[in-house]
Amino acid sequence: MSADAVVVGSGPNGLVAAVLLAQAGREVLLLEAADQFGGGLRSAEVTLPGRVHDLGATVMAMALASPAFRELGISGSGPKEPGLHGGESRGGESRGGEFGSVEFVHPAVVAAHPLDDRPAVLVHRDARRTAAGLGRDAAVWERTVGAAARAGLPLVDLLLKPLGPWEPRPRVFAQAARFGVAAALPVTTLGRRAFRTVEGRAVLAGMAAHSMLDLRSPMTSGYGLLLAALGHLVGWPVVKGGSQVLADALVARLRALGGEAVTGHRVRHLRELGAETVVLDVTPRQFLTMAELPAGYRRGLERYRYGPGVFKLDWALDGPVPWRDPAVAAAGTVHLGGTLEEIALSEAEMAHGRHSPRPYVLLVQPYAADDSRGGHTLWAYCHVPNGSRVDMTDAIEGQIERFAPGFRDRVLARHAMGPAELEAANPNLVGGDIGGGLASLGQFVRRPVWSPAPWRTPLPGVFLCSAATPPGAAVHGMGGWQAARLALTD
Repeated sequence: MSADAVVVGSGPNGLVAAVLLAQAGREVLLLEAADQFGGGLRSAEVTLPGRVHDLGATVMAMALASPAFRELGISGSGPKEPGLHGGESRGGESRGGEFGSVEFVHPAVVAAHPLDDRPAVLVHRDARRTAAGLGRDAAVWERTVGAAARAGLPLVDLLLKPLGPWEPRPRVFAQAARFGVAAALPVTTLGRRAFRTVEGRAVLAGMAAHSMLDLRSPMTSGYGLLLAALGHLVGWPVVKGGSQVLADALVARLRALGGEAVTGHRVRHLRELGAETVVLDVTPRQFLTMAELPAGYRRGLERYRYGPGVFKLDWALDGPVPWRDPAVAAAGTVHLGGTLEEIALSEAEMAHGRHSPRPYVLLVQPYAADDSRGGHTLWAYCHVPNGSRVDMTDAIEGQIERFAPGFRDRVLARHAMGPAELEAANPNLVGGDIGGGLASLGQFVRRPVWSPAPWRTPLPGVFLCSAATPPGAAVHGMGGWQAARLALTD
């Protein structure tokens, strides 16, 4: 095929860019170095035959909320109002629409946060039900997380494409300003000032720790508030059959539009490509080796900072996790780490290059929503210093046993991937950094360099679209959406 647009890398951003360019009539060639499309959307049988495990992302809240996926018709018609007030998802319920063979299924409980000496905190689709479970913190949950959820998709759009095209909407900007006052704070500050209960502080910390930052850092409240609000607004679904199904559907859409997609083709230098437009789903480290760049821009990329890594475990179990609090079994996502103080200590240790003996653990049990993965499959990871070579298996399983005694007795097989293995499988995961770069305040406005259009590079016709560009990590495709928009404009 003679392509006038080449997309390098088939993570969610590269896939979105390729499809949007093809929809606009461009002749698109998608090149992927691995033997499987998807990047962070890949699935494989890594424990036992027939057991489907997601190698990267599983929970798809951002996919349902994303303007890019909505434009492609992937997320359906949007959330149903009962998710905010008055109504719950049942385990395995399909909501949010279908895209070809893609079906999003929701667990009965969005997320759970077990505690040692009291029942787990449960985050439901219904904001009021969630607030009611927080006792004295019910009102503050409604004023913070609930308010962000009620602001709806217009607020999400503004947060996900702050540098993109938008229409002046005074009400949305007012809501964003109110959100921003709390969002700018470290979660340790917001938790201790606004929340009065152990439960309220803990569940907010568990949400904020997705940022992979020291929880004393600015903006960590914003990460926690937005993720929790998405639980009420669109839910935290999984893709039935595994995340690979979503990647394959996007590739199928590209091919149906006349595009070509090739695996096993590693691009080492841009001189190999003769296309008018090149969109790169790579991080600054890879881009620096692929092109001759102006000195100032090169220095900017060289200053780009990568974040902590993760140590990830996948398990095949002979049954569900034996949670001490049975209500946790209905949750798709479980945050393990105890109180705000414990989680903050764990993340501070990681941020200072140390390994916590009791790490914050993010655990996903897809079987709570999806019974099509060959049995009870489970994954979890903890945060570690970038490039760590420490085996965290015992520490992670110790945290699970803390809240689910007898867990190890359910394990039939396990598969571990530390930072080195993750980067070997996907070079964008530099040092095991699944976020594409440190999510700090400085790199929120300078990602990967300061520019009003950071997806555009100094090289004519060459664009970046990875998680190292705004708005950062997660399965939302917005980096690809922005890069494709600029390429079509240029």
